[in-house]
Amino acid sequence: MDSITQAVLGASVQASLLGRWQGRKALLYGALLGTLPDLDVIIDYGDAVANMTYHRGFSHSLLVLSLFSVLLAWLLRRFFLDAGYSAARLLLCIWLVLTTHVLLDAFTSYGTQLLWPLPTPPIAWSSIFIIDPLYSLPLLLAVLLTGLFGLNGKCRRLPVIALAASSLYLGSTLAGKQMAEKRMHDALAQQGIEAHRVFSAPTPFNTLLWRMLAVDDEHYYEAVSSWFDNEPPSLVPIARGTEQIERLQGSAAHERLRWFSDDLLRYDDIDGQVVVTDLRLGMTGFHPFRFALAEQRAGDWVVLEQPQRLPAERGDLQRLVLIWNRIWQPHPELPLAQWVAPLAQSGPGKRSAGLPPARE
Repeated sequence: MDSITQAVLGASVQASLLGRWQGRKALLYGALLGTLPDLDVIIDYGDAVANMTYHRGFSHSLLVLSLFSVLLAWLLRRFFLDAGYSAARLLLCIWLVLTTHVLLDAFTSYGTQLLWPLPTPPIAWSSIFIIDPLYSLPLLLAVLLTGLFGLNGKCRRLPVIALAASSLYLGSTLAGKQMAEKRMHDALAQQGIEAHRVFSAPTPFNTLLWRMLAVDDEHYYEAVSSWFDNEPPSLVPIARGTEQIERLQGSAAHERLRWFSDDLLRYDDIDGQVVVTDLRLGMTGFHPFRFALAEQRAGDWVVLEQPQRLPAERGDLQRLVLIWNRIWQPHPELPLAQWVAPLAQSGPGKRSAGLPPARE
C-alpha cells in the first residue's frame, strides 16, 4: 500500500496498544515503525528487474520481522526500564505494527514474499488497489483526531474503532474478488475457453469494479465486472506475443519475472527490443512495470544483462471518469481494446525517443 496508509496503520496499532502510556508519541513511533519495511527501496539490487522482484523480500518476511521485533523490544526495555507497561505488551505492539504492514501489502497485486527465505512465489491476494481511500480514511481520521485531542477519555478508543472498520472493509474486498472470478470462470466456460490461470484485481481507487484476466498459451482475455452488473462480462481477446519468448533464452531476468508475476506477462517487439509487461499491475493498457530484456544487434537477438524499465503511461482523469461511470452502469463498456493497443507501439521514453541502449 501507499506510504501514508502504512504510516497511519502503524500509528493506529501503536496508539491502540501503548497510547495509554505514550500519549501522542505513540502515533509518531507507530508511523515511523510502520513504514520501516519499505526502506528496502533504497537498496540497488543491480538492475530494474531485480529492484522490482527483490522489493518486499527480506524486509517483508514474517520470520525476519518476528526476530527483529524481539531484538528491538529487548533493546527498548534495556534502555527504558520505567516504561510503565510490560515487555510482552511492547513486543506484541512492535510485532503487530510490522506484520500488519506486510500483511496489508499481501492484499495488493504486487507480490509480497512473506515466507522469505523460502523460494516460494510472492503472495498477492490482489483484493485491494495500492491506494484505496475507503481503507485509509478511517485510520487517517483517527490519527488526526487523536493527534489533536490526545489519547484520553473516549478518544482512546478511536484507533481501535478505525482498525476494526478498515479490517471489515478489507475483508469485504475478498468477497468482491470471489464474485469477479466466478463471473470470469462462467464467461470462459460459456465460450469454451480453457485458461491456464485467472487473475482479478480491483480497478483504481475502488473495490466495486473489478478487472479480470485469463491466460492461455497465446492469448489473454481482459474483462471488467461490477458488483451491480446483471450481464456476464465481455471478454476482449489479446495476443500475448509469446513468439518473442524464444528470443529470451538464457535471460535470468525473464525467468525471475515469470516467477514473480505467476507468468502473467505480455511480450512485444518494439523498435528492435523485446519488451515484457507485467499484466497484473495498474489498469488495462496502463502497466507501470515494463522491461526491455533483449535487443536486436546485427541481425541477432542479444539478451541484455542490465534490463531497463520503460517509462509507463498512467492514464488520465477522463479514463478515471469512464471507470467510475462503468461501476454503476454496464454500458458503454470500457474501451479495453483501445487502451491496450499502445502497448505494442513505440512511444515517449522508449529507445526511439532517446532512451540509451542498455549496458551489457
